[in-house]
Amino acid sequence: MILPAGSVLLVRHARAAGQAPDAPLTPAGEDAARTLATALTGVGISRLVSSPWRRAAQTLAPLGLALNLPVAFDDRLTERVLSAELRSDWQARLRDSFEDDTLVLPGGESGAAARTRALAALTEHRDPDGVTVLGTHGNLLALMLGLDFPGWAALRNPDVWHWAPGAGPARWAAGVA
Repeated sequence: MILPAGSVLLVRHARAAGQAPDAPLTPAGEDAARTLATALTGVGISRLVSSPWRRAAQTLAPLGLALNLPVAFDDRLTERVLSAELRSDWQARLRDSFEDDTLVLPGGESGAAARTRALAALTEHRDPDGVTVLGTHGNLLALMLGLDFPGWAALRNPDVWHWAPGAGPARWAAGVA
């Protein structure tokens, strides 16, 4: 199935061994990335752009190989940093940040600021004549999609959302998670 020109596929990375920028995919995550590549070939992909964080880049790498396309990197697709401090109450504070997208914790970024940078990347990289894949992270993806805290919690690794021109995003149901 070829997707409409101008479509964007938003991809949350596959299962990773941690949250640090250099955390690699687990073996199950590597398998999922290969499955994702198989599922997405043949839909008209013309451009691949990823967060430079290792787990996102590794998720799109098999797709790039399958399509013979380079994966470009954009720092605006990196995960939103909730706080620079390790917090035992991080889930409660994350929930708070979904309820108030202007909330900024020490060393962190507001949901509004993260969404703005991510949507700017989407706008810049969208190929009007093809299908663009953007590889990113769960919190940032949820903000881009306008999900609430339960919506974020329901995201999968990997997860794929199709954003068609003139329509809102919808979860891709092509057996990739």
